[in-house]
Amino acid sequence: MRLPVILALSLALSACVSPPVIPRGPAPAPTSVPRPPSQSRPVPTSTPAPPPVAGFRMPEVLRAPGLEGVIEEPADRLVRLFGTPRLDVQEGDMRKLQFSGSACVMDVFLYPLRPAAEPVATWIETRRASDGAEVDRSACINALRRQ
Repeated sequence: MRLPVILALSLALSACVSPPVIPRGPAPAPTSVPRPPSQSRPVPTSTPAPPPVAGFRMPEVLRAPGLEGVIEEPADRLVRLFGTPRLDVQEGDMRKLQFSGSACVMDVFLYPLRPAAEPVATWIETRRASDGAEVDRSACINALRRQ
């Protein structure tokens, strides 16, 4: 019973002890007045973004087994195959259609294959609807295809 009392007293006494104070000389006076960050550096002038590269660029076309009947098809054909897209986004000459179902989500990217031509499907990305994990493109196409 004496040991717990001794330990408690030694802990209480050790909390009262402070390290020795070492005297230091006076702090040096600042040589310059600090400025707020907004005044310390000049703000660079902004330059406009460069114009887009003119001219036609041939898109990369995804070639893989099971993508026949989708790749190089126009948007109206894809709508007949998969129904109304969940998303239909156009930017420049690119168009993205997104089709979804309980099994998966499919993004189809359409680009023209020649200057001023109608955009056709050139690339497909597929993922699970539940967690976004990548799924087999061909399997997703079959799952989303209208019967």
